[in-house]
Amino acid sequence: MKEIYLVFIVVLTSTLLLLYGVSSLSIRYEEAQILFNGNSLVHYLVYFSTKFFGYTDLALRLPFILLHIASIVLLYKIGKLILKRKLDRVISIALYAMLPGVNSAAILVNGAYIVIFFTLLFVFLYMYGFKKSSYVLLVATLFADNSFSILYISLFFYSIFNKEKNLLWISFILFGLSMYMYGFDTGGKPKGYFLDTLGVYAAVFSLFLFLYLIYTLYRILIKEEKNLLWYIAFSSLLISLILSLRQKLLLEDFAPFVVIAIPLVVKVFFNSYRVRLPMHRKYHNISFLIVFLFLFMNLVVSYFNKPLYYLVKEPDNHVAYKYHVAKDLANILKEKNIRNIDISDEKLALRLKFYGIEQGGSFKLAHSSFKKTNFEQIDIKYFGKVIESYYLYR
Repeated sequence: MKEIYLVFIVVLTSTLLLLYGVSSLSIRYEEAQILFNGNSLVHYLVYFSTKFFGYTDLALRLPFILLHIASIVLLYKIGKLILKRKLDRVISIALYAMLPGVNSAAILVNGAYIVIFFTLLFVFLYMYGFKKSSYVLLVATLFADNSFSILYISLFFYSIFNKEKNLLWISFILFGLSMYMYGFDTGGKPKGYFLDTLGVYAAVFSLFLFLYLIYTLYRILIKEEKNLLWYIAFSSLLISLILSLRQKLLLEDFAPFVVIAIPLVVKVFFNSYRVRLPMHRKYHNISFLIVFLFLFMNLVVSYFNKPLYYLVKEPDNHVAYKYHVAKDLANILKEKNIRNIDISDEKLALRLKFYGIEQGGSFKLAHSSFKKTNFEQIDIKYFGKVIESYYLYR
């Protein structure tokens, strides 16, 4: 099968999974805050998307799905400069599309995928020789997100070791401006979060792939040629681990610069795999199978997690609880021709607003029942288990 067809299958499969994921999610309170009260680039993306396509879950998450598709294409193009074989390039984007952290960024309202896309676009332009365009893009990222300060310092190190004077000065100036505009949070008591940071990275990549990523970056450090992708991923990972010795970090500021190292992981693995005779590839085959199985299990849990409510005592302990309930509750209220309702829970009220249920009216919704008062109980159930109960009063 031609390479382009395989790439299309990867993109299509990933997109279909994301669309299924969208259908199973409700808007989270933090996402509703971004949409209704935000002023960031993420806000404007979802604001114009919902204004154009309507207040639907697909419209809310469509910008990030499109960025995901574009990022796969960019990573594939970058992979052509790093990976010689067609199969390696396809495996590279397939692994990337299966990463739990990447799927979360592609379906949830946050700035992580903006960072991933612009970073990959910069790498693509720079590695393909469009350096002036890459510099313009780099300047534009200063106004996109404060996380790009990590990219600037990574590029500063790359420029020093590769004697790139123009990039050296641009990255240095942009890093300074980023610190001036956004600052850097050093508040709170010094406390180690090193293990927590490793745990989050393991969740972003899946455990065994993250371990192999660390090995890949280390091996390239001591033995192999270091390209732009390596400098960005290695610097971001190292800085986050060092800072986590003192304070808790928002890993969404660092992880987007690390996930783009997947082509390097594939390159190191197959270089080691192919220099061995077939009878000596046993452990490589086992390693690849383990990594794939863990990625697959993570993917299944990410998209088909509602049955997990049977395994937790309290529904709010479920990994995706904050992304459930609201849409189902709104649909039940609409079936009862209720479009306005008095809710004391401000967070739930903002979520319901997205689905067309406004505050006010002659009905009241509460989490508890009142004695000697007529009410109707509304149960939100998944696979027959009650996840949340509400009480409707007139």
